[in-house]
Amino acid sequence: MRLLLVEDDNHVAAALSAVLARHGFDVTHARSGEEALQALVPEGAGFGVVLLDLGLPDQDGYEVCGKIRKRTSIPVIMVTARSDVRSRIHGLNLGADDYVVKPYDTGELLARIHAVARRRVPDESSTPGDTGLRLGPVLIELPTRQVSVDGAVVQLTRKEFDLLALLAQRPGVVFRREQIISEVWRTSWEGTGRTLEVHVASLRSKLRMPALIETVRGVGYRLVTPTP
Repeated sequence: MRLLLVEDDNHVAAALSAVLARHGFDVTHARSGEEALQALVPEGAGFGVVLLDLGLPDQDGYEVCGKIRKRTSIPVIMVTARSDVRSRIHGLNLGADDYVVKPYDTGELLARIHAVARRRVPDESSTPGDTGLRLGPVLIELPTRQVSVDGAVVQLTRKEFDLLALLAQRPGVVFRREQIISEVWRTSWEGTGRTLEVHVASLRSKLRMPALIETVRGVGYRLVTPTP
């Protein structure tokens, strides 16, 4: 996912960008409100989420949020030291999707990023009447959380479905292990790696398509679209 980080402190931005990159994000850093607005031209420029600091050198972050919302529906998460309720309400009323107060836990920030991104997926990728993802003989029905292969329903656990649905949203794209763990298990990589491997092996077995999920050695996994 491409993420626009709007932060005037280069040291803070560098540290946060490094963390986000380790979790699979492609981060673009904007140091001012104007730079952020330019980065979002045209039509959001392909970003999935905007992390917006309120203390910017050229414009108030609230003003920037309002301008972003007039141009695009990209989720905006305000990141600020302003913790009072009035500030949070003002930000949400301007169109922010979430509000994170500094200092924050990195795991919580990642969870909030993924949460607002998921809420936007139907608006960007679905069409009226579209109820699932089709990958050759595999049909993933998102509303009912049902998976079938050549018309035969395959019984998956909740995490197996979440893992398959995540990979299927972007076939061919490599998802880093850390990113998968963060999105599916809502936790960090430490101690969960073996769990991910077990779930991938189970999916390959249940779907009877061992080549569907490809291991990218040292990085993560990607879904390979079956050929007719």
